[in-house]
Amino acid sequence: MAEKRDYYDVLGVPRDASEGVIASAYRKLAIKYHPDSNPDDEDAVGHFKEAAEAYEVLGDAEKRVRYDQYGHSGVDGNSFQFGGVEDIFEAFGGIFGDLFGRGRGRHRQRRGADVRCDVTLELEEAAEGVVKQVSFRRHELCETCEGSGNKPGSEPQACRRCGGHGQVVQSAGILRVQTTCPSCQGAGAVTVDPCASCEGQGRIGEDVELEVSIPAGVDDGTRIRLAGKGEAGTRGGTSGDLYLFINIKSHDLFKRSDVNLFFEFPISIADAALGTTIEIPTIDGKKAKIKIPDGTQNG
Repeated sequence: MAEKRDYYDVLGVPRDASEGVIASAYRKLAIKYHPDSNPDDEDAVGHFKEAAEAYEVLGDAEKRVRYDQYGHSGVDGNSFQFGGVEDIFEAFGGIFGDLFGRGRGRHRQRRGADVRCDVTLELEEAAEGVVKQVSFRRHELCETCEGSGNKPGSEPQACRRCGGHGQVVQSAGILRVQTTCPSCQGAGAVTVDPCASCEGQGRIGEDVELEVSIPAGVDDGTRIRLAGKGEAGTRGGTSGDLYLFINIKSHDLFKRSDVNLFFEFPISIADAALGTTIEIPTIDGKKAKIKIPDGTQNG
């Protein structure tokens, strides 16, 4: 079996590339190697699948972290296996729906946006782990219309511009360029009698409080993902994720470096020369006795 190429090399992007750069690089390769543009070219199909596999990993924040740390072994068994070109269209309908008109109606569903919540911890909380009450704002499905945006008892009408398809198609050479219908925004239908509670949006902004468990040992800048706790999707789409960004307060006594804590304690020249025993505080609020050997140097 041929050895897999580095995914960053496959997409032609640097290892610190942003999500937008990665998505853009993949779209360009998709156009270049798309089967409709390269009929009966098995090499092009191979490149097309290779690019999709690379994007499936690098386009996912968690899988990308594992890949950066462990290479292919970190994501083997955790990635979707593409059996054919149609599997790729199904997995990335949002990208291919606009390019090649193969969205298969997936444009009707929209995943909810991710939400960021900053959480500030004391050093003691970061060391031992803690359950925190966090507050943030997100959009939730309107209970009155159950997310449809329509007044209860009323029905939406098919969009006349796109004929209910949600997209309009134009030919551009060998490609069919398909874009979201500007009249219905991809829904395929328009609301004629909107829900009064949400003004036809299908979602309402709500202030939310959650109890979240912060594991012991988190560091400043750690990001914790809570799947499905973000904004509600529309038209039956899945909810986004909630990302907790951890901030650790500076401590009066201790300084942290990775998993280690440092504590500065002054002693006299005589104690350093002859040795002594001192008592120091620990992060759990207790005390510890430390023997200072004779001849100890500064630092």
